[in-house]
Amino acid sequence: EVQLVESGGGLVQAGGSLRLSCAASGFTFDDYAIGWFRQAPGKEREGVSCISNSDGSTYYAGSVKGRFTIAIDNAKNTVYLHLNALKPEDTAVYSCAAALGRSCRVVPARWDYWGQGTQVTVSS
Repeated sequence: EVQLVESGGGLVQAGGSLRLSCAASGFTFDDYAIGWFRQAPGKEREGVSCISNSDGSTYYAGSVKGRFTIAIDNAKNTVYLHLNALKPEDTAVYSCAAALGRSCRVVPARWDYWGQGTQVTVSS
């Protein structure tokens, strides 16, 4: 069974850090782009970051550039999103997704697999 499972969310004070994990089972991240998205209550889903095993490209939304870092551990079939200098406006459900054979030079519009998400809450 193909699955993406996120973990690492939680409650943190503003200025704090978290590390989110996206672990795949049933397939490997070879030749996939893996993206992180977030959705806050009453807001549209936002693409936060992306990393591609196809061409090595990465992407960060302007709102997180310089604070978030995406990394992939192919041996563990896991993608990490390091969240630093967190702000209350970063509060959202964070989800990961995978798209076969795609680059992150332009964030893919279609994704093959999605995880269920993990809650990140940043208190002021």
